[in-house]
Amino acid sequence: MKFQRTAWRAAATLGLATASLTVHATNGYFPHGFGLKAKGMGGAAVALAHDAFAGVNNPASSAWVGNRWDIGGEIFMPKRSATVSTPMGPMEIESGKSAFLIPEFGYNVNLSDRLGVGITVYGNGGMNTQYPATFPGDTNFLCSSPTTCGTGRLGVNLMQLIVAPTVAYKVSDNHSLGLSPLLVYQQFEAYGLQAFGIPNQGKDSSTGLGVRLGYMGKLGDRVTVGASYSPKINMSRFDKYANLFAQGGDFDIPENMAVGVAVQVTPSVQIAMDYSRINYSGVPSIGNPSLANFANGFGSPDGPGFGWQDVKVVKLGVQWQMNSQWTLRAGYNQGTNPIQSADVFLNTIAPGVIKSHITLGGTYALSGQEELSFAAWHGRKNTVTGSIPAPTTIGMSQNGFGLQYSRKF
Repeated sequence: MKFQRTAWRAAATLGLATASLTVHATNGYFPHGFGLKAKGMGGAAVALAHDAFAGVNNPASSAWVGNRWDIGGEIFMPKRSATVSTPMGPMEIESGKSAFLIPEFGYNVNLSDRLGVGITVYGNGGMNTQYPATFPGDTNFLCSSPTTCGTGRLGVNLMQLIVAPTVAYKVSDNHSLGLSPLLVYQQFEAYGLQAFGIPNQGKDSSTGLGVRLGYMGKLGDRVTVGASYSPKINMSRFDKYANLFAQGGDFDIPENMAVGVAVQVTPSVQIAMDYSRINYSGVPSIGNPSLANFANGFGSPDGPGFGWQDVKVVKLGVQWQMNSQWTLRAGYNQGTNPIQSADVFLNTIAPGVIKSHITLGGTYALSGQEELSFAAWHGRKNTVTGSIPAPTTIGMSQNGFGLQYSRKF
């Protein structure tokens, strides 16, 4: 136990020293991709080995990446809104937090022709909103009557930091297996939920230890396939929010998996496709129905959750090596929406409803050892409307842009 606590603290220190990881809200609360090269290709990465983000994309790719490190950041700009019927009439309000700086880091080295090791630092998030107080008396739009109101600003902030050391081994000339232990630190805060009997408690944190497994195989000179899998990560409880999350403050990280294929169509053009699944329904605090379980009471084993369903995502990407210096990318990401109409009201604070993204990107080779990559993306606005306990429509759109510097050695 002492070793685990030390490892968790070291992981948190490393990640927070890199920068403060905040919000992604795309495929549920998982990003549409990890690493700027993947982000430019719609998130497709499971069958590719073009950067040091093996710990999150596919641990088996570490055996093929070579010696390199990648560091970068992105400006993430989500727009979240809610239209709620109140005693004063319909009100449309937008979240005040609309721009975030998010870092990323990956390092990889090949210790032999068959053995690769590395480390990836990344984050998830997405339940990050901040709606201002809107009514006289400093109350917020969760009011359903003059006596049942939230007070002050309304919002939540979830941050998940994951440090993934990685080892991969080529079991043959064309096939590799990989393993990434996942050292997880998460932080949560909610405010303005007095309407649900939940006082402001401030920030709380929890820790957990998980694993990601990977496979990568080259089926000839043109086709590469890959797969990755991470079982549900059992996190310690948020003690301050034992009266909010089901099972006494439990907020685990859901099981997720992906398979992918990449095809070298011509010497200069490659296409890639991933299929991934995130099993949000397997985490009671996320997947339990909100209103259907309301009578059980927040925090109970069968208490209300956000009602999120499992998300299934198809990621398509293409990259074109235009010349010795420029590689250009484009992609499309299509996922399912985890939030259904019956659970809209509680999800005004977590409106992760986006289903599709359009992406562009590229890499410029500064030299034989240095690269500068960029990516830009747009998440098309999607809305969901519910009617209980009050007619409510939630919506979200987003834009993002990022730069990444890479060095081979």
